[in-house]
Amino acid sequence: MPLPAEDAPLDPTRPATPDPRELAAQFEDEKPGRTFTGPIGLLLTGATVAVALLALVQVFAPFSQGSKYYLIIFLAGVLPMVFLAYPADLPLPWRRTPTGERRPDADRTRPTAPDWVLAGAALVSCLYPVLPVTIGDAGGGYDAFLDRQGLLTPLDVAMGTVLLLLLLEACRRTTGWILPAVCLLFLGYGYYGGLLPQSLPVAHAGLDFGQLVDAFYNSDSGFYGTPLDVAASYIVLFTIYGAVLDLSGAGRFFVELSAAAFRRSRTAAGRTAVASGFLLGTVSGSGAATTVSIGAVTWPVLRKAGYPAERAGGMLAAAGVGAILSPPTLGAAAFIIAEYLGVSYLQVLGWATVPTVLYYLGILLSVEIDARRSGVRPVVIDTTSPWRLLGRFGYHFLSLLVITGLLALGLSATKAVVAATVLAAALSFLDRRHRLTPARLVQALSSGVRGVLAVTAVCAAAGIITATTTKTGLGPQAAALLISGAQALSSDPAVVLALTALLAAVALTLLGLAVPVTASFVIGWVIIGPALLDLGVAAPAAAMFVFYFAVLSEVSPPTALAAVAAAAVTGGRLVPTMWQTLRYALPAYLIPLAFVITPTGLGLLGIGGPERIAVAGVVSALSVAVLAVAAGGWLPGIGPVGTPERLVGALAGLTLLWLEPVPVTVGAVLAALMVGGALVRRGAAGRTGAPRAVPSGHPGEDIQ
Repeated sequence: MPLPAEDAPLDPTRPATPDPRELAAQFEDEKPGRTFTGPIGLLLTGATVAVALLALVQVFAPFSQGSKYYLIIFLAGVLPMVFLAYPADLPLPWRRTPTGERRPDADRTRPTAPDWVLAGAALVSCLYPVLPVTIGDAGGGYDAFLDRQGLLTPLDVAMGTVLLLLLLEACRRTTGWILPAVCLLFLGYGYYGGLLPQSLPVAHAGLDFGQLVDAFYNSDSGFYGTPLDVAASYIVLFTIYGAVLDLSGAGRFFVELSAAAFRRSRTAAGRTAVASGFLLGTVSGSGAATTVSIGAVTWPVLRKAGYPAERAGGMLAAAGVGAILSPPTLGAAAFIIAEYLGVSYLQVLGWATVPTVLYYLGILLSVEIDARRSGVRPVVIDTTSPWRLLGRFGYHFLSLLVITGLLALGLSATKAVVAATVLAAALSFLDRRHRLTPARLVQALSSGVRGVLAVTAVCAAAGIITATTTKTGLGPQAAALLISGAQALSSDPAVVLALTALLAAVALTLLGLAVPVTASFVIGWVIIGPALLDLGVAAPAAAMFVFYFAVLSEVSPPTALAAVAAAAVTGGRLVPTMWQTLRYALPAYLIPLAFVITPTGLGLLGIGGPERIAVAGVVSALSVAVLAVAAGGWLPGIGPVGTPERLVGALAGLTLLWLEPVPVTVGAVLAALMVGGALVRRGAAGRTGAPRAVPSGHPGEDIQ
């Protein structure tokens, strides 16, 4: 696939088929919103820019009333826009023709009267706690509202109920029916749990509706809890930064740099896709969006190299999901980890570094194995040298380095990302095609806030789950049930921990199939996190374990949004694409188990000193390599690996992940047996005159 000439500036506006932005919107955790023009478009743009400026100013001049006051104002600015930007999309009878076909929806292009009513109700119910208006024994402003905690008036309860219903509807519009259903399930448990037989572990004393609304509306664990705090304080700033970086041409540069770096490699097509996914993760915190972005550019190259559509789709999806796992932007849940554990965001980045390296190591090894096993054709990518690209556009990396550097110097993540955003905007003037003029700057601010609308609704609604769990004590009770299930199978502490981790992994994977990543992490942390902590797992390991399995919902069948997006790009069959994605993403499923089930595994999070980190990293890298060979059926430098050797290799890889001396020794011996078996098989093939694998279209060329 030809790329720009050496002296041509990068142009992200160059058309691609299919359109990455339109296609990505179909496979995000949230549904696509309306696109406005005219007066309504100006109104929404003005509102989004106002929210963006509020978030930026709050970093340096916070409200004297405290962070909760800011969260109330932020939600009042964002929630009404959700009802204007996202259609109701209800399957009402009058939306269908007499033949049963769906009529063109006018509400998809402009807000309807009910949307405006809901937006107004959202504005009033959000601002009610801070309005300095006395209404009987209610109202009276922010301080008076806080003073009534636990003693809400009927008007307080009514306003809280309205906001509760609006948040459920906002989640339905942006993510579908499942998350609201989960929230209602928790709400029902809080209200009716007192009717359960008290002999049941999950029974509680019972809460009346007013107590529940008080917990949601006027406590620090409800609507205005940690998830919303993260959305309003961190996520919105990072989405603005990503929008600025994207409009400055960084996204296209990262893809072209990846292509240039590997243009002379035999496996250039696959390596380009993987490297593009990693670099684009700095701009996009979404697995599906990154998958579509890199697929629109690299799929023609992969197709020319001879990759089947399903295998290419699996590679693209796995590389795209890596964007959520890769520093310096790990997605919304990573910021929640920092807040829940009371650590700096830099520490969370440090915990993610080694697992990220191992994840991409597994993908790259699979790419190399596929190229040799399947006879992928070398492709000449017409592009300039990477050094010329770096010399001309390498400044796009500076803002990323600034974030990391400022975090290392002790600056807060919010101030670091604002500084990086300002730098990225200034550097955009080095390329006349991507200068952030005032109009483009407004576009970036508006796009950044539009990108956080659905996340804000999800984070505020997550308060229903966290507040209910806190008020009823569900977390410890669920943890006890999970542990007792493992203890029913074994009394050995190590086995109980391993079984609990496996059960937790399955539960988190199933949960992630139904709800977005952020909500999946919040639910997993309050329900499953206590079980891991009770068994002695360190808090960083428990939090990162929940984080990884929440993210992996994007590649887990049968939903696997990233795989579905990749199949849409390549035209491949959906189910085979999902299984190929699982094969490429295998390390991401196994590495979290390693840093939970053994103390040595903490080295994978950079905890425990240089020796532990080195041992854990080297052994886990060997495990990833062995598993890649077992999954791919090919040992580079030797040749095909038969089924018996692959089974031995899979057992070796899993055993190595135990990261204790005896299992590591056993795993190393099994890995050696796999290699020995492959050598014997190669010798037998040579004696019988069996042909050696060659790349398709290049007879006689050995690529082992």
